[in-house]
Amino acid sequence: MLWRPRRSCGMRSRMLQVAVAAAQIILVRDTAAQQARLTISPRQPSGGSLVRLTLERANRNGDSVVAVRGTMAGEPLHFRATVGGLMQALGAIPVTPSDSVVARVEIERRSGVTDTARLVLKYPHQPAPVVAATATRSATSRRLTVDKVFTQRMDSATNARIEHENEMAREIGRHAQSTPQLWTLPFSRPRDSRVTSRFGSGRLFNGRVSSNHLGVDYRGALGDPIYAANRGVVALVSNFFLAGNVVYIDHGNGLVTAYFHMSKQEVAAGDTVERGQEIGLVGATGRVTGPHLHWSARFGTLTIDPGDLLGLGAPWVAPEIRTPALRRVRKPLR
Repeated sequence: MLWRPRRSCGMRSRMLQVAVAAAQIILVRDTAAQQARLTISPRQPSGGSLVRLTLERANRNGDSVVAVRGTMAGEPLHFRATVGGLMQALGAIPVTPSDSVVARVEIERRSGVTDTARLVLKYPHQPAPVVAATATRSATSRRLTVDKVFTQRMDSATNARIEHENEMAREIGRHAQSTPQLWTLPFSRPRDSRVTSRFGSGRLFNGRVSSNHLGVDYRGALGDPIYAANRGVVALVSNFFLAGNVVYIDHGNGLVTAYFHMSKQEVAAGDTVERGQEIGLVGATGRVTGPHLHWSARFGTLTIDPGDLLGLGAPWVAPEIRTPALRRVRKPLR
């Protein structure tokens, strides 16, 4: 099964349409690297997209490739050989790309010669975000009511806590870039229920604080099971101010998934979990309107649409592996 990027829809498209509409791809290659061609899929990725980078790197007069190194948007690229003499890597677009996103690749050859390839994605300039105490509801924002503790002006201790928790999540993403890939099967949904809010939708809390939704929400009643989206190692089990009870899973190859607002976490840091294994229960902890699962994902330190994980195929999922029927592993009732 080849990887087909999932098309975003609805609110995500509206939130990011300005960036997508003006995105242009410029491929720049040094004179010495005319045989190296770097491409990206999808060709015009929106903010928060997981992308595939492909390097066509035909050997030059028998001068074979011994190593490929690269970065994109500040994150390392892990290239692997695939069919037809190609090499491919996953990458990510920041949620709010501004001006340009650049991928740089170095191809080291057996002779000692190093070729380079560079790909530039052009985006409109985005002004620096402005933090405001009040916000005006836009046409695409959902009006939500939460405990007023989450919309009143934060004191310095609470702001410091939130920043510390954000940094913990980023550090898990950094570590995932050095973790080998721990999965061979496709990613699966963490719940079988209906999606109630997609990545990129706008929200307005208590008519005061606006934000973009950087995850996917699944319907659930208090105590319903939550399942690991794929095999990995539990990197963090904690309680966050906004996200409530959380579980973060390091899947390797730069990918991390996170599960928010749990009523109960059923795993511990360091546990290896399997695809479809129950890891916790739906809850209403943190900034919520009611019980549900918020599913989040990262590529390194960059937040991505977790829905993009569901379309990953070869070469990250071995084509010869026949995907078994998903087996949900529930914890026994106590």
